[in-house]
Amino acid sequence: MTTETPTDEPTVQPSTTPLRRPALLAAAVGVVAAAAFLGVAEFGALLLGGAGSPLVAVGSAVIDLAPPGAKDLMVALFGTGDKVALFVLMTVLVVAISAGAGVLERARPPFGALVFAAGGVLALLAVSTRSGSGTFDGAPTVLGVVAAVVVLRVVLRRLRRWEAAAAVPTASPRPASVERRAFLVWGVTTATVAVVVGTASRLGSSAMQAAAAARRAVRLPGAAVRGPAVPAGASLDVEGITPYLTPNADFYRIDTALRVPAVDPADWSLRVHGAVEQEITLRWDELLALPLEEHVATLSCVSNEVGGDLIGTARWLGYPIRDLLARARPTGDADMVLSRSVDGFSAGTPLDVLQDDGTAALLAVGMNGEPLPAEHGFPVRMVVPGLFGYVSATKWVTELEVTRFADAQGYWTPRGWSERGPVKLESRIDTPRNGTTVAAGERVAIAGVAWQPHTGVKAVEVRVDGDTWQRAELADSASADTWRQWVLRWTPAEGSHRIEVRAISADGQVQTSVERPPAPNGATGWHSVTVDAR
Repeated sequence: MTTETPTDEPTVQPSTTPLRRPALLAAAVGVVAAAAFLGVAEFGALLLGGAGSPLVAVGSAVIDLAPPGAKDLMVALFGTGDKVALFVLMTVLVVAISAGAGVLERARPPFGALVFAAGGVLALLAVSTRSGSGTFDGAPTVLGVVAAVVVLRVVLRRLRRWEAAAAVPTASPRPASVERRAFLVWGVTTATVAVVVGTASRLGSSAMQAAAAARRAVRLPGAAVRGPAVPAGASLDVEGITPYLTPNADFYRIDTALRVPAVDPADWSLRVHGAVEQEITLRWDELLALPLEEHVATLSCVSNEVGGDLIGTARWLGYPIRDLLARARPTGDADMVLSRSVDGFSAGTPLDVLQDDGTAALLAVGMNGEPLPAEHGFPVRMVVPGLFGYVSATKWVTELEVTRFADAQGYWTPRGWSERGPVKLESRIDTPRNGTTVAAGERVAIAGVAWQPHTGVKAVEVRVDGDTWQRAELADSASADTWRQWVLRWTPAEGSHRIEVRAISADGQVQTSVERPPAPNGATGWHSVTVDAR
């Protein structure tokens, strides 16, 4: 009988578990480093009272350097969400670049860190060239770059340790698991802290809080000259039509400020200078002590497409700019007033328009019975009926320079827009909406608004399917400076119908059918909609 005795124990084979997709993890580390940059930089900006934010500075620089037509494209695509869209595009770009920097730093250090350093230099340039930038405004960017580089190197070191542990033959996965856990703890913790700190800093800006508190404390004086009451007949009882007065929360906002300027009225002043006999500095309390006037006026953006909604009407309270200019006494051949905002925006407005006794151009402090909302220019903005906002409606205004069109330009003129921007005669169909279905054989209200502020609208005409023009019923208005509602009752036959509208101004001008884009001085053409009747 033969007995076999084993001479060897079974052998445990060592194994390797190489880390999968390390480049993807390195890309994630780059994004975490970018989050650290923004978090630290925004916290630094918070300590400086809201100044020096590289995010806002770079975004503003993008707007300033954008080629002609880019603004129009953004507004056409995103409307009043253009700033949100810009931030989203910037975020995508930052994520892509920072992810690439993470991959590069893992493969060839220190080139990934140099990418962040280069980005910091560009951000510093943007911060230092912003209007009103201070000596220490670049500090948040510097601190942010340092934080990004430290996070990039420290967390990537953890990733390399994980890679090394995973690649070593061993019977136990413990070393690799420990390094994996350390990497994840560092990465997730850093990302979470960066996002929380950055978000809290943006929301908790001391300057914004102070300005908001100051606005809540403002008690506007009554108007020395009250504007005309809005007549009962200014609002038609038609479902879907635009309200005659636009609530503040619904009023369109188009400007170049990525961050709403936080201006404490106690610190606000307006300087009137240039070609004047008497320079004037006007402070907040002095402005409120002047005889203020009320006026209902429609404002619109030059970027408004035919049928667009970048337009609104409000009751404004302010001091007549012509009276302020009369005190300053313009001299020589001055023909323009260059207004400047606290954020660096400027607009060139014809001097004769601002001096015209028939134009209710105001340094506005109130909107629909309350202090100006922050996003609409608190504490003071310009309101000039009859001109597009890009040449007149400067928000957060701090300076009026009397000069000449030959010697100075507003913000948008060198970017391809006309130096003068009178509002065009326009009309819009609010209801029925394009592409909707209406009931065949039943009365349908075709209704909307028409406007040419300062001139006024005396008639609106509608036609269906290219047939004869029909006069619409026209609502009343508080003044020629506002839009007017209109309505035409129509009984459609079954089928598809194209509806067009045109307006006639108070001086007899008929709205042109020629279709032009917003650039360089406002869109033209007849608004039309197509509906199905069933």
